[in-house]
Amino acid sequence: MRNVTKDNITDVFMGYLGEGTDPRLREVMGSLVRHLHAFARETNLTHAEWNMGIQFLERAGEISDKERHEFVLLSDVLGLSSLVDMLHNAPEGTSSSVLGPFHITGSPPLHVGGDLRQDFDAPVLLAEGVVRAPDGSPIPGATLDIWQTAPNGLYSSQDPDQDTYSFHGLQTVGDDGRYAFTTVRPVEYTVPSDGPVGDILRACGRHPWRPSHLHYIVEAEGYKPLVTEVFPEDDPYLDQDTVFGVREDLVMRYETRPAGSFPAEGFALSGKVPEDYLAVTFDLTLVPLG
Repeated sequence: MRNVTKDNITDVFMGYLGEGTDPRLREVMGSLVRHLHAFARETNLTHAEWNMGIQFLERAGEISDKERHEFVLLSDVLGLSSLVDMLHNAPEGTSSSVLGPFHITGSPPLHVGGDLRQDFDAPVLLAEGVVRAPDGSPIPGATLDIWQTAPNGLYSSQDPDQDTYSFHGLQTVGDDGRYAFTTVRPVEYTVPSDGPVGDILRACGRHPWRPSHLHYIVEAEGYKPLVTEVFPEDDPYLDQDTVFGVREDLVMRYETRPAGSFPAEGFALSGKVPEDYLAVTFDLTLVPLG
């Protein structure tokens, strides 16, 4: 095509796609380019603005490494990560939520009743629940990849003073589908704002705060994997999560339980919690495949 214009360039692009192009790739790329071209026309995008966008992408690539994923963070703060989650969330199961940029693989085994708190000086939180099917029946053998921030608001991948797998554990439930562990209450924290994504937040008058939460990846044979996080109802950032991760069914309540009431058996900390502690019960519902 020799006569490419601002009005026909989108159609020309589509015409350049070869006949052997995968149909789904054609659909996705076609939609992407149509919206991208429409965006440029609608805003009358200038050369300076286009160049600023290119520089932003270059900076995001430069600051990213195996522990920091700036493009994931960008997707999160633009709401794209949460939108993709919601587009594919099954309504009969627990809502999914964003994975976030701080998950690490290879978490060590954490037996039912195990402890993540270790030597951190913070009140004990007892978390438990049942992994179940939509009909309420337990799912034996389900696994939970669990992770959270330390009391200083940092994940282990951000904090050189923490062990690699601090506040990370992989738990396999028994025939009753019950998971249980002790930890500390997570705290609200800011997403990294020292890079290009932080510049966008500041330019838009937005804060970088996330409400506190526990992360779960739940998997079981014959069921769709669930990536989610649960939030306390009293968190100050519950209604303004900068990555749009909160869902109504993911809000739970921490209850203060009195000294002397901690379970006498079944937990690594049984017999070792003489003071008041926090407790939360949150069930997780998986949806069958197919």
